[in-house]
Parts: sequence; structure tokens; C-alpha cells
Amino acid sequence: MGEILFLAHRLPYPPDRGDRIRSWHILRALAKIAPIHVASLIDHEADRVHLATVESVAVSVTVEPRDPSKLRAMMAALLRGTPASVEAFRNQALKTKVDALLMTRPIDCIYAFSGQMAAYVPPEFGGRFIMDFVDMDSAKFEQLGGFANRQEARRLLRWETEAAGRAAVSLFVSDAEVGLFESKTGLAATMLGNGIDLDQFDPDHVEPVPKTGPLIVFTGQMDYAPNIEAVVDFTHTQLPAIIAAVSNVKFAIVGRAPAPQVLNLAGPDVIVTGEVTDTRPWLAAADVVVAPLKLARGVQNKVLEAMAMARPVVASTAAALGIDAVYGRDLIVSDNAASAVIDLFQNPTRATAIGAAARTRMLEYYPWDAQLVPLAGIVAG
Repeated sequence: MGEILFLAHRLPYPPDRGDRIRSWHILRALAKIAPIHVASLIDHEADRVHLATVESVAVSVTVEPRDPSKLRAMMAALLRGTPASVEAFRNQALKTKVDALLMTRPIDCIYAFSGQMAAYVPPEFGGRFIMDFVDMDSAKFEQLGGFANRQEARRLLRWETEAAGRAAVSLFVSDAEVGLFESKTGLAATMLGNGIDLDQFDPDHVEPVPKTGPLIVFTGQMDYAPNIEAVVDFTHTQLPAIIAAVSNVKFAIVGRAPAPQVLNLAGPDVIVTGEVTDTRPWLAAADVVVAPLKLARGVQNKVLEAMAMARPVVASTAAALGIDAVYGRDLIVSDNAASAVIDLFQNPTRATAIGAAARTRMLEYYPWDAQLVPLAGIVAG
């Protein structure tokens, strides 16, 4: 085959958040199939320091800064009747450069990572168009509720349906997302799962952070609304019962850019770290990891990472969805986090066994190479 164009709404490096973890590993896998070009937006000029790493696997890398203005995106959405979350990633300079690449290079395949990037695929493109939606964004906005979010959900569903109609293959991260998409659109979709870097997330090679007693850990991007909601609710409604039952327990919220609501939680029983260079030492120190999200789509990398680190994880039903594991053996799924967490502290042998089973499950099923085996066939058709 000829060459591949990889379109991404964020530079696919460093793999320090959910979308970049998936995009980086898929990019590397695609680069082994054919010469690949990358075109993406960058959120900050500081992201340019990572261009050399992306260039190490790509023939060329083209980036443009993203305009962060929500007002501009909303006005453009009103004028075009398109989703604001798509307009937030529309950039004419990048589109011009993408069009030039398609005219001057023998590109047979476009791999668009995230639904927003369908805007950069020309309708007249005659090669193979692969649309990796990852999650069904329209369903996420629908779950958020409220008039504006429901309107965005409707526009996104139209956008997703149109993009999938043009694509040769539509990809989602879990069977649950595939089923939802097919039921909403009547179009076929394919599952391409997420993996975990099991050499990096290896508890035998990570030094835990020091701690003074029992520790519960949550990891995530802390300006992201579902993560904010999860830790605020957990702190107010679940943590008091755990404190009453477990002496000297602490709850650590580990992740960059904590919103004011998260910073306000800090106190004698709650640690808010802000950005850390590495979340693994916090995971290694955790007696229990929690993922009490009420709103979650796809597969939660935070859960996979904690399981790979042999930690017992208590996840909400929403956060566990899409993870291939035996509930109760590899992963505790409960929407009453306090009860489940207390039980693990009171039964340390069970907690250790669950952590060990979690690590084993990750080794069996979740190496990136295993998850991405279907990719070559998807690209070749």
C-alpha cells in the first residue's frame, strides 16, 4: 500500500492522558504498516518540545495551534449548524496543509483519531478512510443533560452518522460503545480496544511515595468535569463513612490542573497533588484505588493502570463498563464505594488477592500488541 495520514485532535505524545495513550500506541502500530504522516492540533506552544518524538516514527509531522475560544466555537456552530465540540478543533491553516499533503503524497489511507477530525477528510478522498471515534461523544453530552447539552448531543449524533457514512470502518474502544453506536445510527462499527504498557506499569519496578497510613487514590485529569464530579461526590458522601471505619486513612486526588472545586477538598483527610511527573508511585502506595465516576464512556485507562499495578480497584458501574475482567475477582464494581472500600481495608488478604488477579488479567488480555492485532487488517481492508 501507499502512505497513511494520521489526523489527531491533539499531538499524540506524550501518552499522559487517555486520548494520547491510545493515539500514541495506534500511531506507532500504523508506522510499522506503512510510511505515515501526522497532522494535528496543539493546545500549548510547549507541546512543540514533543515534536521530535513524534517525528521519530513519522515521515512528516504538521501541527497548528488550536484556538481555545469557546465563544468562537459556539458562534461557528450556530452559523454552520454543527457541533460546538467539532468547531473547537476546526483550523483552516491545518486544513490547508492537510489538503496539500493529500495532493503531493501517495496517501492511500486516512486514519482520523476522534470524531472532530472528520472535518479534515475531503469528501472527494478516494482512498480508505478509517474513523476512530474512540467513544460515542453524542451519548456523553446526552448523559450530561440540560438543554444546551442535549442540543449538542443531537448535532454530534448527526455528525457521527455522517462521518461514519463516509468511512470504510468506524472504530470504538469497547463492544458497549459499538452496540450503542449501531443502535443509534443503524451503521456498522468495529471494536478496537485499548491496552496497557505492562512494562511501564509494573509494581515490581516502582518505588511508592511515602505515606503515613492507609491510602485511597484517584488519578485523572482534574479539570475534566466527570472527574471533578467523581471526587467531589466521593469526598462528601463516601469518605466520611470510610474515615469512621478506617483509622488514619487518607484520600489522594492525583492529577494535573485541579479545578477550584477539587482544590477546595484539600484538608486533613484529603490530599490534592496537582500535576505529578509520574502517577505510578502514587498507585504503588495505594491500598485501594477508586474510580467512582457517574459519567464515563469507553474504557477508563485509569482503571487499567491501577489494575496493572496490582492494586485492588473499586470502580463504579460506569467506570467499569468495557473492561474485560471478572467482577469480584479482578475488579470490584460497586456504586456504593464506601462499603466496598471499607471491606477491602478490613480484609487485607482479599485486597491483595484482588490486586494480584488484576495484574494477571492485564498480562493475559491487555498488552497493546495483543489489542492492536486487528489494525493491519483494518487498514488493508
